[in-house]
Amino acid sequence: MFDILRDTRWANSACAPIAGDASARRYFRIGPPDAILMDDPTHSTQRFADVANALLAIGLSAPEIHVHNPDSGTMIIADLGQTEFAKHLTHHPSDAAELYKAATDVLLQIIRRKPALKLSEMTHQVAVEMIDLAALHYADNAAAKDDIASGLRDAFDAYVAHDLHFALRDFHAENLIWRPDRFGLDQVGLLDFQDACFAPIGYDMMSLIRDARRDVPSALADKVMADFCHGIGETQEDLSAHLACVGVQRNLRILGIFARLARQENKPQYLALLPRVWRCLMIDLDHPALGKLRGIVLGALPPPDNATLQRLTP
Repeated sequence: MFDILRDTRWANSACAPIAGDASARRYFRIGPPDAILMDDPTHSTQRFADVANALLAIGLSAPEIHVHNPDSGTMIIADLGQTEFAKHLTHHPSDAAELYKAATDVLLQIIRRKPALKLSEMTHQVAVEMIDLAALHYADNAAAKDDIASGLRDAFDAYVAHDLHFALRDFHAENLIWRPDRFGLDQVGLLDFQDACFAPIGYDMMSLIRDARRDVPSALADKVMADFCHGIGETQEDLSAHLACVGVQRNLRILGIFARLARQENKPQYLALLPRVWRCLMIDLDHPALGKLRGIVLGALPPPDNATLQRLTP
């Protein structure tokens, strides 16, 4: 892994591990000069590089790729800073409106400029298939998989537009770097976008306001949603059922992913996030248009109470 540092200006630099994400990727802060060493044992770094370059091309702050060895799955990328939105807001909660407005501006820039990439597509069918994890890993109820899928498919067909837009997929407060010394779109550093795809419009916005890792006040979430809808020329009322479906799909999948991480990869820390994911799921299932789907989900999946969390504990 460290062979990539040879014959570079980081050959003799200090190297310190930094927290990773839910994947097997590892990250190290190196320097001087400051940079990040990324090691991906799946050797899927080319997607990260392609998406980073596409985001840079439309004026957004993704990491510049300094050195890339796709054969070893290693990269040296620019260090965008150490202050994630989540960390900044822990100490400066009154800045939330400013930060979330900046994040919304980034999403609107992506929609306006349309990054030029060939990526997988989250069609209605793919979106439905992605939630199987909830029944299989969270509920241990394989028999419910088809019922939940059928309910979500009906909701998507009724309310979700078929046109797809570029989505980073993990657009939330721990993957956004706050850079207050910069201006405009450059204030928001972007991370963890290697799973980018084309998805229903608003997918990233729902990821931002239905955050599995931090509570987003309802008034702030409503403001973000209103600003986003205005920015794309839609009314919040007209798009509300669409966005609720997208939020439900995302959080059903997250329930399954976090349960799988806890049980199969011995990462029980993800269980502590399940109650918040469930609350986010319930917010969107409360939409008047989704009453039937709400009944199906509540009949198939248990809430993350003590008994459920105990069952999921490895």
